[in-house]
Amino acid sequence: MSMILAVHDAYEQILAQVGNPTPEAPPASDKLLKLVRYFTWFVLLSGILGITYAGGRFAWEKWTGGGLESPKMVAGAMIGGIIATSAGTIMNAVIT
Repeated sequence: MSMILAVHDAYEQILAQVGNPTPEAPPASDKLLKLVRYFTWFVLLSGILGITYAGGRFAWEKWTGGGLESPKMVAGAMIGGIIATSAGTIMNAVIT
């Protein structure tokens, strides 16, 4: 039993020396973050264009009396937008 306590005390002393490191951004991370912001902007723009296109197609299908395929496009664009805009939150939940 005393050997277990000695190992435990040694372990505590080693951990006390390690400390609590603070997170630090890697070098050149500002360029990577800029690229991520550009990509986010492109994803949001493509989602807006997709919903606009699907809405116009929906109006055209209603006016011509054709089959309604565009509601699936609207739903797909909206679900894709929700996933794309919540990606950071999802990754934070998975990692931490």
